[in-house]
Amino acid sequence: MTIAEVLLADFDTEISNTRRTLERVPENLADYRPHEKSMPMGRLAMHCATIPIFGLYIIEDDSMDLAARNRPQVDLTFRSTADCLAQLEDAAAKCRKALTSASDEHLQKTWLFKWGDQVISNSSRVQTFRQMCFNHMVHHVAQLGVYLRLNHLAVPALYGPSADEQWSPK
Repeated sequence: MTIAEVLLADFDTEISNTRRTLERVPENLADYRPHEKSMPMGRLAMHCATIPIFGLYIIEDDSMDLAARNRPQVDLTFRSTADCLAQLEDAAAKCRKALTSASDEHLQKTWLFKWGDQVISNSSRVQTFRQMCFNHMVHHVAQLGVYLRLNHLAVPALYGPSADEQWSPK
């Protein structure tokens, strides 16, 4: 089994979990934030939807310096739940396509991620993808689940049952 095949199995699970959570984001709560330092719910939803674009950059680009971007900043403006889901589908399709064609050799190459002189990560692409795409996505999708809970909205069962729905493997 190739590295890409292993990553794709997790990728499909995390995209499904993200989709199921984003489907529950109500448009009328786009500006909701549980704390003044928290991201508004709509922006957080768009961040979750577009994280796979960062995964694409990890696979396609030689490195990334956030202080001197060679890619455009992703628009995190929440317009509607449907638009958010469309953004996820587009980002996921692009990332999945790149991941599908990535060789083990390519995924094992070092990928430098920095902000000017500050090194954020300097690990293999596979390690960076796991940390900065998967772990990042899981973290923010879970955060979005808290926002849903705080607004008395149903939280989807993702890795097992939630208080709102029983889990059934697909």
